[in-house]
Amino acid sequence: MYLEEIIEDLQLENDRFEAKSILNRDDVVGWLKSIAGFANALGGEFYIGVEDKTNKLIGFDRKSADNERNYFNNQVNEHLTPRPAMKISFIRYEIKGNERFIIKVRVDESPVKPVILKYKNIPSIYMRRDGFTNGATYEEIIEMSVKSKKTQYDVLDSDVKYDWDKLTDLCEFYEKHNDGASLKEKALKSLGFVNENGYLLNGAVLFLDEYMGKKTEVQCSVFSGFNKGSERIVTINKFCGNITSSIEYIMAFVKQRMNHSMVKMPDERINIDAYPARALFEGVINAVAHRDYYLDGTQIQVDLFKDRLEISSPGGFYRGEKLGKTYDLSGVISKRRNELISGVLVACNVMEAAGTGFDKITEEYATADEAHKPYIYSSSDHFTLVLPDLTYEKGVEDETLPVLTFAPVPGGTNLDGKVLSFCYLKARKVAEIAAHLGISDSTYLRKQILGNMENNDYLVKSKVSRATYYKTNPEMVTVE
Repeated sequence: MYLEEIIEDLQLENDRFEAKSILNRDDVVGWLKSIAGFANALGGEFYIGVEDKTNKLIGFDRKSADNERNYFNNQVNEHLTPRPAMKISFIRYEIKGNERFIIKVRVDESPVKPVILKYKNIPSIYMRRDGFTNGATYEEIIEMSVKSKKTQYDVLDSDVKYDWDKLTDLCEFYEKHNDGASLKEKALKSLGFVNENGYLLNGAVLFLDEYMGKKTEVQCSVFSGFNKGSERIVTINKFCGNITSSIEYIMAFVKQRMNHSMVKMPDERINIDAYPARALFEGVINAVAHRDYYLDGTQIQVDLFKDRLEISSPGGFYRGEKLGKTYDLSGVISKRRNELISGVLVACNVMEAAGTGFDKITEEYATADEAHKPYIYSSSDHFTLVLPDLTYEKGVEDETLPVLTFAPVPGGTNLDGKVLSFCYLKARKVAEIAAHLGISDSTYLRKQILGNMENNDYLVKSKVSRATYYKTNPEMVTVE
């Protein structure tokens, strides 16, 4: 039997059609690029269990068809970002009295382009044209980006039907932060929570009572010292749940484990928490609201160290530049990455309608000395807020960095000592060095500072994949 015998009006000579007998486990890219190519073009139909070119039906029994569908889904989820909108269905037929199935995948044109195929950490962009799938040209990539209909994950349509009864956690969260007032269903819908067909938007799905997916995953850890590399991990917990549950989980985790102290005044004693509750809450809300929900396999990272708390959220500043260590929080302007999620949090009275809440964090640390001032930094794939522990007298420090003496670097700068100390125990990427220095990853850093020290043998450069690393030459320095 052939595919055209069981599918009416099948357009075989069509750029939007492809068939595979079985998904090749040894060449995943070979068929994944077709899905990405369809999504980056005008969509298409992808059949599994059908011989390529001849369209002869190979098919699967019921169990094998289900396994093949699950494998397909898993590979798409792992390697394609953003996940293309697809409808997967089984088509049943009989041959010689035996029940057989093929799998039909209808791939829609993606409203967010380009869809990127990432395999073995190498990203690629494909385009379907003239019946073939090939790498997208530079001009096609630019055109995809310009014509992308929507750019935010949370405002795309899901395939989950709206049900008010499955939003009790959100309603309770709203009441808690609005003096017992009830969340009105009409107000929620006015935010665009539901589309005209009664389906939730992606961001709305993340508020459902039953949501346990990886999009909202949180990892909370406690370290005995000042860094992750050489210190013992005291606690490491992972949590998956809806957005409001994630917020409450992080808050409870930190409050249960942070330090407390007391200051004696002439007439009273003042209790001090390591992290002011208001500043902590604003930091958590910011991480949740501005997280990049397209980045699968990531999580909000909450790390408690001896001297500080770090809250890292997947995704750098939305349409913004990388930031080195920045203490002027009030001067940071961040565009919303997630309009719907931010809108719901604003409605719940836990987020400012305009701004990131950094002003409140600054206010809570207003009386702290320089060693206890909060700061932020970001890269292309994460954003981190650092809250110093107010009960730790020395403030934020890193005792693991050695104190070095060395002859001045010819043509050097006043940052040379910090670089050499930072790179003495382990090789560091340029982005790490920039963040440590509190400056941007610039040509000046790479040539005038790092390049100059490399040329004078104070630093040794190496490459791992595409990343450049620098390590201090121990022969040029002395540890005090």
